[in-house]
Amino acid sequence: MFSHCADPKALEGFSWLFCYLTSGKHLDFYTSFLTVLTLLAVTAPTALAFGFGGAMAARSHIAPVSWLGKIYIVMVRGVPDIVFFMFFVIALDQGVEWMKHQVVCPDWKEPIRQGLEFRVCPEAKVPLNSSSQIWHQLYGFGLAVFTFSIVFGAFAANVLYGAMNAVPRAQLETAESYGMTPRQVFRRILVPQMWTYALPGLSNLWMILIKATPLLFLLGVKDIVYWARELGSAKTQAYSYPHPDWRLWYFLFLLVAYLCMTRVSEILLGRLSARLNHGQATAAGEAMRRAAQ
Repeated sequence: MFSHCADPKALEGFSWLFCYLTSGKHLDFYTSFLTVLTLLAVTAPTALAFGFGGAMAARSHIAPVSWLGKIYIVMVRGVPDIVFFMFFVIALDQGVEWMKHQVVCPDWKEPIRQGLEFRVCPEAKVPLNSSSQIWHQLYGFGLAVFTFSIVFGAFAANVLYGAMNAVPRAQLETAESYGMTPRQVFRRILVPQMWTYALPGLSNLWMILIKATPLLFLLGVKDIVYWARELGSAKTQAYSYPHPDWRLWYFLFLLVAYLCMTRVSEILLGRLSARLNHGQATAAGEAMRRAAQ
């Protein structure tokens, strides 16, 4: 990155360390933290949307819709995350290419399934083989976000389903007695009230989501765990900056980084919980009322 770092073998001491930490591979390592934060920023609201939809479907009075919502919650929650990630990403990727294949290559005569291989016409590849590397990275990241959202959406659906059922029925009946329609009761009474009961469970899911981000490595996305392993491993002469096995220090750095993220999350979630429970007829709200006396 810097001109005086052109010949690593001529460097010693602090100069060597400075050039080592500012090398191109380390810049990729630092950038990978933005990848993780972007994943969290995109996945959290998307998973919450899936969860809200799943909870609404499970509460539906239409039997097939209710069954669909409950099957989604039970099935995804019952499968180990790592198995779902490994299976679903492959199935989704092949499904997208199969649908594109049917559109762009209708005259294709060869079977798509050839033994253990999955082959579509070159025009149906997503992204195309001729596409730049950035599109391959964005596509892989998109698959990762969608998979994370499906998995954590099922857990969020279970939390929101329980939170909706926890809202006192008397409040809903009072709203109905004032002439509110079912839609108004849902929008003005049920949804605002349920967040008080849902926040503890959603807070736990947020913490689990933070700790689950290393699964990006399994999905082919070069995240912070990938770069920590690559940069910390013992280097050979093929690398510009050979060094002993430093993986312990890299993963220790990741440990501290994740602890910082979870600690900041705890503080923000605690403030949000206090705001939602203020004046509410809940255990937390009652504790706040007594503390104020």
